[in-house]
Amino acid sequence: MNATALLYGGLDLHRDNTFCSILDAERRVVFEKKLANEIETICQALEPFRARIKKIAVESTYNGYWLVDRLKREKYDVRLANPAQMKENTGLKHANDKTDARFIARQLANDCLPEGYIYPEETRGVRDLLRHRMRLVQDRATVLQRLAGLCARQTGQELGSREILARDFNELFRHHAPSVRMAETGRRQAEFLDNEIKALEKDILKDLPDPAAYARLMTIPGVGETLARCILLETGPISRFPSAGDYASYCRAVPSEHTSNGKKKGEGNRKCGNAYLAWAFVEAANFAIRFDPAIKAWFQRKLARSKQPRVVALKALANKLAKACYFMLRDGAPFDAARLVGGGEKT
Repeated sequence: MNATALLYGGLDLHRDNTFCSILDAERRVVFEKKLANEIETICQALEPFRARIKKIAVESTYNGYWLVDRLKREKYDVRLANPAQMKENTGLKHANDKTDARFIARQLANDCLPEGYIYPEETRGVRDLLRHRMRLVQDRATVLQRLAGLCARQTGQELGSREILARDFNELFRHHAPSVRMAETGRRQAEFLDNEIKALEKDILKDLPDPAAYARLMTIPGVGETLARCILLETGPISRFPSAGDYASYCRAVPSEHTSNGKKKGEGNRKCGNAYLAWAFVEAANFAIRFDPAIKAWFQRKLARSKQPRVVALKALANKLAKACYFMLRDGAPFDAARLVGGGEKT
């Protein structure tokens, strides 16, 4: 075997171990072993082959960044294998971690590995802070909903949660001790979450990667501070999207259907893409309809022409907003209202 031949590595990552398979250019196994999820152990196992490894692929899982980041710092050419697009081990009667790791390495050697995007380590932390903030907002909404439900059950009054928090609980619940106790607990939870959300927002704004792009995004109708932060951080480098259509697809703003001869034959993967961006652009569309007269008029014309459910027209508007955002981020351009409601650029 040629000692200088290039090698390809496949890492099948699990919760507590990683199965490593290294193949040469002839797809022959050079090294295979199940390794504990300890970064030094994995690096030591790869070290004898470092100079010959051309590429190494890690299966994309929820717990993969610790491994990907360290391998990149060790100067390996690391790829993220997208399991959703791999037809893994087709035709095999028996499959296991070994066959999975070999399959990843073979696809890498064949230059046909479906790859996922490795979000830059430098800005991933602030993106994750934004996601954490969203979860805290959802937790706060749950607390406030429970307060409103408590009030309705015990008093028969349908009051808003903020109005309930401003009231004297003893007076509101007529000194019913359990209800007062639950309401006080809810108030403390809501106050705690409010404070944590505000603190997170300060940290996010401090580390925002592109303040100028953030300011431009807020000129889009329906996009405020929260949605602009979400769009900027979840998008990442806009250069990874070849066209506005690709970006809109990633934002889940295109129909997921298969047609033949003008007839629908099935659906694609509706969950393919970024759920946070899908939420952001639908929210932006809802706000734009409420507050921008030109967009509202376009939306009403769309509804009248298509005679389809409101959600279809809403998704169409989300698609337009996503494409407008793409050009703004790609070109550093201001928002163009005429392009949005007048058809825009074909991609």
